[in-house]
Amino acid sequence: MRPPRPVTVAFCPQPPLLLPAVAGVPSTALSLVWAAVDAAVQTVLEDRPEVVVVVGDGADGVRFGPGDAGDLRGYGVDLELPFAGRVRPGGRRVPLPHLVGAWLLDHAGHIGTRLGVGPEDLASALTDVPGPVGVLAMGDGSARRSEKAPGALDPAAGPFDAEVARALAAGDAGALAALDPGEGARLLAAGVPVWRAVGAALAGRPVEARLLADDAPFGVGYLVGTWRTR
Repeated sequence: MRPPRPVTVAFCPQPPLLLPAVAGVPSTALSLVWAAVDAAVQTVLEDRPEVVVVVGDGADGVRFGPGDAGDLRGYGVDLELPFAGRVRPGGRRVPLPHLVGAWLLDHAGHIGTRLGVGPEDLASALTDVPGPVGVLAMGDGSARRSEKAPGALDPAAGPFDAEVARALAAGDAGALAALDPGEGARLLAAGVPVWRAVGAALAGRPVEARLLADDAPFGVGYLVGTWRTR
């Protein structure tokens, strides 16, 4: 039986504010999150993956690749961005998590193969692609961390995100896989389906883990970390 291939994961939030075209001059808090995200992506690329899988919600069973693209018009910026390679007419439209992930890879200078999938397709993608594999796991924590948050304050939001942060810091795949999807949806935690998928895909494997950021500068939980499995 072939041993499992090495996987390096960067857990990254997905706000469009990570892109300078949307953020403009970033706040100090956002700059700290950005620095952590950049370090996480660099960790993935340092391991020289043959393929980087960008996993995020909204793919609806579609896999994204060369020629597919998305845009930032919904955020007041008339800018179209490719997922990989050049935009081609008739290419599939890429949802925000995959678009932000692709931009992060471009910013880091990654020109290798990349694949965009949904959470339900992650385990299959990790089997299908050659290894070693990099994963950008795109998703925010709760959007109910403060009174001014998009979903208004919920007292359960902070403790929920804290449990995710503990799992990321400990490399606890089982804890991620066991996150309550109903509670995640109620707390507007967009990352829950992705985190559950990563946890399920890496269950039982030893993980070298680092938590790089755990903050909520705009009332939305931004958690950043890295996992390495061997």
